[in-house]
Amino acid sequence: MATLHTVNKSAFERNSLHSCLSVCKSDGSVLLIEDAVIAALQNTSVSEKINKAVASGIQFFALHEDIRARGLPEQRIMDNVTLVDYTGFVNLVTENDRVQNWL
Repeated sequence: MATLHTVNKSAFERNSLHSCLSVCKSDGSVLLIEDAVIAALQNTSVSEKINKAVASGIQFFALHEDIRARGLPEQRIMDNVTLVDYTGFVNLVTENDRVQNWL
């Protein structure tokens, strides 16, 4: 059963993303929302964790509206993180068997 994991806290302030990745399976997806979108930036202390997770089969997404709301430059978003809008968010929810929120 595929699970969509939504993470909304910054990986630089909380361990929500780390906890999520410790249980996320290779058929899972992670959607970064709110302050968690900062983890999608290239060349940070979190980038390597995301790269390892992607190499194991986990898909990463970030909410485009939250990237813009925080003034993050889109050209600095990691190549293996797909930006989605709210419609894409809904599609991810419906494409997965369940949703796990990491607050």
